[in-house]
Amino acid sequence: MDVQKDDGVNAVAHSELPALPLSPERTALLQRLTEGLAPAELYWVAAWSAALAAQRQQGAPLVAAAAGRALADRLTIVYGSQTGNARRLAEQLAERSEAAGVPVRLLRAGAYPQRELAQERTLVLVISTQGEGEPPDDARGLVEFIAGKRAPQLPALRFAVLGLGDSSYPQFCAIGRQLDARLAELGASRFAPLGEADVDIEPVAAPWTERALQQVQELLKTTPPPARVTALHAVTNVAVHSRERPFAATVLANQRIVARDSARDVRHLELSLQGSGLRYEAGDALGVWPRNPAALVTQWLDTLRLDGGQMVTHQGRTLPLSEWLAGERELTRLNRSFIAALAGISGSEALQRVLAPEQAVALAQLLAVDQPIDLLRRHPARWEAPALVAALRPLTPRLYSIASSPKAVGEEVHLTVAVVEYEAHGSTHWGAASSFLAGLAEDAAVRVFIEPNERFRLPADGARDVIMIGPGTGVAPFRAFVQERHETAASGRNWLFFGNRHAAQDFLYQVEWQAALKSGALQRLDLAFSRDGDAPRVYVQDRLRERGAEVYAWLQGGAHLYVCGDSAHMAKDVHAALIELIATHGGLSPDAAAAWLAELLQQGRYARDVY
Repeated sequence: MDVQKDDGVNAVAHSELPALPLSPERTALLQRLTEGLAPAELYWVAAWSAALAAQRQQGAPLVAAAAGRALADRLTIVYGSQTGNARRLAEQLAERSEAAGVPVRLLRAGAYPQRELAQERTLVLVISTQGEGEPPDDARGLVEFIAGKRAPQLPALRFAVLGLGDSSYPQFCAIGRQLDARLAELGASRFAPLGEADVDIEPVAAPWTERALQQVQELLKTTPPPARVTALHAVTNVAVHSRERPFAATVLANQRIVARDSARDVRHLELSLQGSGLRYEAGDALGVWPRNPAALVTQWLDTLRLDGGQMVTHQGRTLPLSEWLAGERELTRLNRSFIAALAGISGSEALQRVLAPEQAVALAQLLAVDQPIDLLRRHPARWEAPALVAALRPLTPRLYSIASSPKAVGEEVHLTVAVVEYEAHGSTHWGAASSFLAGLAEDAAVRVFIEPNERFRLPADGARDVIMIGPGTGVAPFRAFVQERHETAASGRNWLFFGNRHAAQDFLYQVEWQAALKSGALQRLDLAFSRDGDAPRVYVQDRLRERGAEVYAWLQGGAHLYVCGDSAHMAKDVHAALIELIATHGGLSPDAAAAWLAELLQQGRYARDVY
């Protein structure tokens, strides 16, 4: 075996690697154990395995005391993220900690070994709250463990929690608050107070992270490592693009994929990533930085009688008011803080009342139905341009499930976008990102970045069967899945449940699914078109119940289950249907069936990408 030497580091030539010295059974086990782990986690596993091998080669077992010292001397950062924000903040804290000389390991909540909590000494939890006070899917197991009877006493643990949420909802940062209180109840001590970051994350997250890092350095008595430069080998300089440094992707195609007489507009977009250095996997999302529709900006300026050309300075930046409204501020999403600002300026008692704690239901209804422009018209007020810019939240990127596999399309990324445009209160309303994307011509540029979705990955074992449930544009990632499984010659079966309103108008990617069935890339396709035929309407959850015995058999045989789409209704209805069919065909009580499904979630065999 040839060994190459480079600056004292032995490297085995790739072409000379021996065959894997594991049986097929152990290889499959290793794949299952490492399935879904992030690169940083895999590196940690590799380092731990190498240390274990060295100790065993010397005839010495792992020493508990040494393991205890390692735990005491390091910072563990665990994140629970639904849209990527908690992951991004956790990664930033990990990078800064390492730069400060702090030994750190970074884990997503679903990959954290719960048995290690009792030995943990310094822990940071970064976690978001979803919907009505729920944890991210990947964090459910850890949250339930810490809240449950099996949680150990933690008198030696020092911890800090950073919660993410949306203050427009009653259960703002509920999971962060719950974990912070429970860890203290178990005897752990805070080294930083609970952080509660709103949708505009940075004003809270930045100072919280700074303070937490200072406390960690003091607790672990670390000092920054001396700067040193080690010459290894030349590396091609590739620009790194991210949320903060998006890539200007060129539009290759922008095609309407519903019938001309459809009441809805759904687009298939193809964007070029050539030269970006961006990489993605099937299941990831594309972040898009939108601009608000020009017609909407005009509505705001006319309603408020403001001059779009007026220069406005805010937080050290000076732009025309029209540009603040078009490219820098949220105009289509109503939130509690803007309602409060409008109530103060307009003096509206009605708005003041709806913000009261006992009016949570009325506030939720207002947030769900109206856009900010509706309130501006109903509650006239004299706004000054600087106050308006300050009252509005920063425009945030929108995430879209990627509808392509890079193995099939190369340096491109495809999206499936439902365009939001409707009439309400006597005027046209738009969705910011969907309207922006729908209006892009070929060769136009759009600022994008990749948002990894570690929770939503195909099984590493290509022999596993896959069940995909994606009505409407929720089918997007499953187009990527089918492409990926075809390109990798995965031997497992693929079963898609798709639903929409009308077969003749809204059967998204119909030709592709028919071709996939014919080629064997897709084994089963079950359809539910709710507005075709007489009542009662049929949805994907109804098809699941009809095929319950077969769905249960697939799951019993090791199939992976995926759901993508609307979280408010579809995902809940599908979850309930799954529990029902598991109870019926597994001979279980509803509670036992729910626990069985929760175990699939913990194993990573049940994954949801809901919004």
